[in-house]
Amino acid sequence: MATSTAPSPLLALNIEGARCAACVRSIEEALGSVEGVESARMNFADRSALVSGSAEVGALVEAVRRAGYEARPVIEQDTATALDEQEARDRQQYRRMMRDMALALGVGAPLMLWGMLGGSMSVEPGSAARWAWLAVGLATLGVLAGPGRHYFRGAWQAFRHHQATMDTLIAVGTGAAWLYSMAVVLVPQWLPEGSRHIYFEASAMIIGLVNLGLALELRARGRTSQAVRRLLDLRPKTARVLAGDTEQDLPVAMVQVDDRIRVRPGETIAVDGVVESGGSHIDESMLTGEPMPVARGPGDEVAAGTLNQQGTLVVRATRIGQDTALARIVNLVRQAQGSRPPIGRLADSISAVFVPIVLLIAIASALAWFNFGPAPKLPHMLVAATTVLIIACPCALGLATPMSVMVGVGKAAEHGILIRQGEALQRSAGLTAVVLDKTGTITQGRPGVTALHPLGDWSEERMLAAAASLEQGSEHPLAAAIVALARERGLALTEVDQFQALQGKGVQGRWQGEWLRLGNRRWLETEGIDATPGKTAAEAIAAGGGSPLFLAAGERLLGILGIADQVKEDSAAAIQRLHDQGLKVWMLTGDSEAAARAIAAQVGIDEVLAEVLPEDKARLLQELQQQGERVAMVGDGINDAPALAAADVGFAIGGGTDVAIESAPVTLLHGSLHGVADAIAISQATLRNIRQNLFGAFIYNVLGIPLAATLKLGPVFAGAAMSLSSVTVVSNAGRLRWFRPRRKGSRRAAPQAGEDAA
Repeated sequence: MATSTAPSPLLALNIEGARCAACVRSIEEALGSVEGVESARMNFADRSALVSGSAEVGALVEAVRRAGYEARPVIEQDTATALDEQEARDRQQYRRMMRDMALALGVGAPLMLWGMLGGSMSVEPGSAARWAWLAVGLATLGVLAGPGRHYFRGAWQAFRHHQATMDTLIAVGTGAAWLYSMAVVLVPQWLPEGSRHIYFEASAMIIGLVNLGLALELRARGRTSQAVRRLLDLRPKTARVLAGDTEQDLPVAMVQVDDRIRVRPGETIAVDGVVESGGSHIDESMLTGEPMPVARGPGDEVAAGTLNQQGTLVVRATRIGQDTALARIVNLVRQAQGSRPPIGRLADSISAVFVPIVLLIAIASALAWFNFGPAPKLPHMLVAATTVLIIACPCALGLATPMSVMVGVGKAAEHGILIRQGEALQRSAGLTAVVLDKTGTITQGRPGVTALHPLGDWSEERMLAAAASLEQGSEHPLAAAIVALARERGLALTEVDQFQALQGKGVQGRWQGEWLRLGNRRWLETEGIDATPGKTAAEAIAAGGGSPLFLAAGERLLGILGIADQVKEDSAAAIQRLHDQGLKVWMLTGDSEAAARAIAAQVGIDEVLAEVLPEDKARLLQELQQQGERVAMVGDGINDAPALAAADVGFAIGGGTDVAIESAPVTLLHGSLHGVADAIAISQATLRNIRQNLFGAFIYNVLGIPLAATLKLGPVFAGAAMSLSSVTVVSNAGRLRWFRPRRKGSRRAAPQAGEDAA
């Protein structure tokens, strides 16, 4: 929400070495301990952290290093470069993980195959096979020291800081299996007969399968930044800058404020600016989500990333670099993708205690097998403890929420919806009522001609041409609406002599030899004009929420024009979608009761609160909340700020270059109420996806641990299941990318792949 205080600066860090939700908590605690930090949150899905406050970058990086991880600051001045660097690091890490996986499975798979085909996996004292197994043990040690080294390093760092992470579980499990197997090889006589089983294949296979799972997760995770990447790809690399009589193509980074830029047909506008000369139609769908191009001419604002379709423009730069609307949108999307809804913080809290509990369960399982299990007891207790440690790794739990949030926020951005907070994402999914402001939200926010009622032998065209000719000398908004309609219909406007604009009455002048008056009924009647013939039409216009204007020549009434703030073409359809979503829809306006009821009847709203002062809007919303409603407020983000703040979720409707982007948890970049229905649908789909992920992660662990403790699973299968659980969560979150909100009567109405299940 818009406040009077400036937000604290945000610093972004790339984090390396985090592999589970417990790591996330350790990093957030380390960052939070630095002096000057107000808040710190890490997004496990893209391995980044956002820190607000006045702390020094060096202190933050050092705090992360002391916690056992690596951190590098992101240079926010060049988001594209940061993403390129992150993608390059991800590709390098993916190749390294696949190489480590191949090395580990190259050792473990033949051993497992040997055992499955009936080969002996045990060692007896004096056996010649001991030397062969010793070589296998050394090769497995190479796997642990090479492809598995980062798990042991992470476990050691966690131990030093009195913590337990996924690395702890993997290192303890694979290390215990290797140490036991080496003891069997070196001193088999010290172990009871029947307990001399080798588990080298388990250590190697677990390392290989975990690396494979992390590699597949990393590859799927990379797709979640596609929304930001698509936005960044809209920016051109160069701009044609005018300097005197010369033109020069320069990198966009070199363009300065007040530079004049020529934009030719088919080119993308490089910076935010104001058109100085020329005219064109601009495709602004990247900002507004609306496919129809809009006309732009001298004095109009244009935004970076929009496409010039026709005509040549000369644009004076007003905002460059990170100040452009596109750059601000990119930053807002990235910040929102890193935010966590309350349901995500629940998972974080559980993860914080999950790993220590797993360690205790593993110890209890080992003791139970040692004291109550059948012979051979040592192998049984080792297998049970190792399997519990491996299968309980909470990787999937840490990914469940951030993966869905990243995809959901990106999907919303594709539809012209900026969701700035994780809380707003979750609350939008649970709304029961939507309160709509009227002017500029349901209606267009500007007057337009809604009715033409000529009288006598005058046609609509002649009446409109006369009224527009008379009004072209006026600066009143109603005059602009009349002139605009006449020009839209191609009518010729002629000069008016002796033009006069009378405050509170209307306008008058001589047109084609006749003295014309255009204004309200009371004024014309004081001038001796009988307005009775237009009474019925005037009452119909007023009943529809409009203002009737009477046109007269001399003392003869020529006709009635209806002027009103027209309802947007798609408002009724969008409000019907909100009803279909089970929401109660209210209209809240300062307009008169009659006008408000007329607009409500047109768009299908039953509940209307009219003649409401701006300061009373927030109070009325709070009354609805006290009745048990979870309420969204939809307004312009500035005039309705108190109401937007009081609502459970505030939706600001504003142009992409307006400060409304900063004014609410959810900003609709286009003016259509379909954006509200789209945002709610996307939020509901995202929350369903998060719940599916959390359910899968929890059920996996709840079912997996008892199976592991009772030897229903072996360590190798536990490692494969643990890795695949993360891949499953990432893949399920990826299904959100195919979600499309349903819109009746449009191409979006058709069911989309994966939509119903998302």
